[in-house]
Formats: sequence, C-alpha cells, structure tokens
Amino acid sequence: MEIGEKIRQLRLQRGLTQEELANRCELSKGFISQVERDVTSPSIATLIDILECLGTTPQAFFTEEDKQKVVFAQGDMFEKDDEQYGRILWLVPNAQKNEMEPILVELKAGQATQALDPHEGEEFGYVFAGSVHLHLGSTKLRVKSGESFCFHPSTVHWISNAGRSTARVLWIATPPSF
Repeated sequence: MEIGEKIRQLRLQRGLTQEELANRCELSKGFISQVERDVTSPSIATLIDILECLGTTPQAFFTEEDKQKVVFAQGDMFEKDDEQYGRILWLVPNAQKNEMEPILVELKAGQATQALDPHEGEEFGYVFAGSVHLHLGSTKLRVKSGESFCFHPSTVHWISNAGRSTARVLWIATPPSF
C-alpha cells in the first residue's frame, strides 16, 4: 500500500491543496508533498493528525477496499429465456445494488416483456434491431431501430415486439426494477 498516494487521493477528494492540509495539521507544505510522494514517512502521531484533518480514521484508511469489477464478460451475465416474455440478458451481475440496471431484451414476433409497476426513477431504452411498442398505461408508442425512449415510470409499462423480426433493445432502469 502506498500511503502517500492514498493521502493525496483523500486530500483531493476533500478539495484541499497541500498548503491547506499542511496548515490544518500544523505541518509544512513541503512535508505533505514528501509524504504524498512517499519520499518520507510520517510518524504514527503525525499520520493520525493528517488522517483526522482529512476526516478519516486509521482503521478506515488502512482497510483495503474491494476492487470493483468494471468489465463484464459474456460468462458473467445472467440470462432468462421465456417463451412468453422473450429473452432477457442482465448485462451487469448484481446490478440491483447499483443505481441503474442495464438489460438486453430480445423479443420475437408476438412477444412482450412482463408489465412493470410504476416506481421512482427513470427508464431508458435504445432499439438496436426491429421495432417495439412502448406501453405506458393505456398509451402505446412505436419505437423503431435506431430510436430511443426515456421516461419516468409513473404508470404500468412494458414493451412488445411491433414487427415480424426479432427486436433487440438495450433497456436501463434507475433504480433497478427488472
């Protein structure tokens, strides 16, 4: 663990300059610079003072964060294929813990997704292939390949295939609702 880089990141997150941090800790700007570049190491007492000025504790500072997975391969994704409701591919595993949930929906002719209840947030979709009907309560809107939709889900909503060929839609909901 590079203590200096971690201190630097915390300082920048708090919007402080090296001089501002140094003044709060009653240290010199040069010393803070050396600590951040790992040229020198602070004493334990000085490190605790720096961490307090940065609004954290030694325990929180030294706790290693789990590296968040950013790239997801085909094998990471979860698929549900249903004769009535089409094929849904959850593109990000465990997306329910995130603020948004992206899915890929494939609907054959005559298929429709399940109706989703109203909820807080927003929904966005982009039609890659085919065309779909976007159902918002009693309103039905046609969305063709290359077009997108975005709405606040204040009513029951779903999509259905509006054509004869397979429709493919990237659908993103905030918060997760699928």
